[in-house]
Amino acid sequence: MHDTKPRLLETDFPPLHRSQLDTLQVNLGYVCNQSCKHCHVNAGPKRTETMSLENINALLTFIKNNAIKKLDLTGGAPELNQHFRYLVSEARALNVSIIDRCNLTILSEPGQQGLAEFLAENKVEIVASLPCYTKDNVDQQRGKGVFDESIQGLQILNALGYGKENSGLILNLMYNPMGAFLPPSQISLEQDYRQKLRDDFNIEFSNLFTLTNMPIMRFGSTLVSKGEFNQYMDLLKASHSDENLQTVMCKNLISIDWQGYIYDCDFNQMLDMPSAISMKHKTHISELSLNNFQQIPIQIGDHCYGCTAGSGSSCGGALS
Repeated sequence: MHDTKPRLLETDFPPLHRSQLDTLQVNLGYVCNQSCKHCHVNAGPKRTETMSLENINALLTFIKNNAIKKLDLTGGAPELNQHFRYLVSEARALNVSIIDRCNLTILSEPGQQGLAEFLAENKVEIVASLPCYTKDNVDQQRGKGVFDESIQGLQILNALGYGKENSGLILNLMYNPMGAFLPPSQISLEQDYRQKLRDDFNIEFSNLFTLTNMPIMRFGSTLVSKGEFNQYMDLLKASHSDENLQTVMCKNLISIDWQGYIYDCDFNQMLDMPSAISMKHKTHISELSLNNFQQIPIQIGDHCYGCTAGSGSSCGGALS
């Protein structure tokens, strides 16, 4: 695999500083039942990294002591962490809203019986990966049979009320491009998704988010192998909008890796670029203080252009 980090560290990206913290995004491990071509964490069935119960309890202590109100769970497949349901239950008891970044096929995995019902009972917001509404494109990017299992997962969630108006159960879909290009308009693409999924499968959802592929890890390595890395970086830089700097997700979020260490975002985590929250090389969640948290510089690199190109990109979709 080609390491793109050395190509990204020397940057002219504009400086960023933190504002009010409102979200913890936690990577519960790299174990996944899929091995997607665009995956920026290189997750897959052969990975073994997973967050321990000790670190999960450290998270819960931090949430309680700092009145954190939003917990964004990712992976890998976050549900494959053996303590996933414990974390969700304990966080909900603290009145924390929870996002589960779900690949949909996990709902039919052995050992995951009752998972969909558990998510509904705890009113967990689901952000479900579905990079296209056609079978061939999804299977090409995510693996044979993934599209059919994803549709089945969406139908299971719909049957529980997810994505239905006034149900209180939010089901958002996440799109990412198939190659080295920017996502289309989020608004127009959502209309296409809504019509196609409703007409073909009677599926409803709340919103569609678009996410730009980051030039790191598995996708970045593919760009290098194809000789497309420099061209893609030129595209991101040429499409940069200063307007998107105001709403990039790293200003209000911190990312926690499976070992409990702090990063400014999930992408910096994958590049091993620890947050500058303290002077130490790495800060553990159990050591984090929010004193003087605001205005701390955010670690940047050329990959940050992926968040500000075009309409902007974040884990919550387009920025503008």
